[in-house]
Amino acid sequence: MAAFEVRRSTVIPGSADRIFPLVNNFHEWARWSPWEGADPGMDRRYFGPDSGVGAGYAWSGNRKAGSGTMEIVESVAPDVVRVRLEFTRPFKALNSTSLTFKAVAGGTEVTWLMTGESKGVAKIFSLVVPMDKLVGPDFEKGLASLATVAGHPA
Repeated sequence: MAAFEVRRSTVIPGSADRIFPLVNNFHEWARWSPWEGADPGMDRRYFGPDSGVGAGYAWSGNRKAGSGTMEIVESVAPDVVRVRLEFTRPFKALNSTSLTFKAVAGGTEVTWLMTGESKGVAKIFSLVVPMDKLVGPDFEKGLASLATVAGHPA
């Protein structure tokens, strides 16, 4: 197994109170997630409450989109949203992700973090393309979209 960490941050003008609800509700992710356009025909299903702990999202799409589930496992407004992320296709994986919000000069620093372990075929693939290079640019795109949706381009 090979442990990995992918982390990206940006400062979004404005308070965390404005940004946090866009992350704490998976229905809102459709507006800013970097993967929303991966498969226009993707099947989506929401479960649990609309937001906060227990809110969930399942997807199944083409080869690029893959399939899996996300569930909010911790939600502390307006500081952090932690998500259990499970991929079932193209590789099976269980990762922990979080988005944290910290007041800084100029607005709110939003940090998107994903940790996990590459196993099996995913581990071999990660030797060729490290997770940071694979996912990091998507995190950057997502944070820029989040800033735009929050009303302030990054």
